[in-house]
Amino acid sequence: MTVLTPIPASAAVVASAPPAEGPACSLQRSGSLWQLGIEAQELTTAISQLAEQLEADDPEQRALALAELEAALLAEEGNKAALAAKADATCWVIDHLRGQAVYRQQQAKRLSDLARSDAGRADALEESLVFVLTQLQPTATRFSFPNHELSSRKSSSVVIDDEQALDSEWLAIKTTTQPDKAAIKEALKAGRQITGAQLFSRRCWRIH
Repeated sequence: MTVLTPIPASAAVVASAPPAEGPACSLQRSGSLWQLGIEAQELTTAISQLAEQLEADDPEQRALALAELEAALLAEEGNKAALAAKADATCWVIDHLRGQAVYRQQQAKRLSDLARSDAGRADALEESLVFVLTQLQPTATRFSFPNHELSSRKSSSVVIDDEQALDSEWLAIKTTTQPDKAAIKEALKAGRQITGAQLFSRRCWRIH
């Protein structure tokens, strides 16, 4: 006699579910009204994660992330509301990243100023220490302390007091050239053909 063991409801659902086709998209929306707020946050998080992959060292990983972003938007071609939601979430991530970039630039400048100040104080202290020690021992070229050593070496450099007073034989002539882009642009716009240059036009976009 064969005994049939009942299949749990969860297992039955899994067993009856159709097999998934194609790669799963991480930017899907259910459309339920009560979930719109949660899904907007989830969309933003998913897009942020894909944006992080755009800086990956692996070119294939970057290409896949970009392809998924583009596919997620193109998938909503016939659904204006869903497309607007994904595009809006993408704009939010772009704004956030640019704001973060500005903040980090400001922090970098602040840290650079602090570093410059620290270095300046260190140089002033070193100069004062050397002055005192060499006053006490004018002929010394090295000083040893319990945990540090202060050494010196001789060097020479030229100081130009008045460059205009120098004879031409002491002047080095440097010649540099660079394309005159303003003149080239005007000439190309006027219809002239310039070998080695072309007029490139593009439309600039800005998120408000």
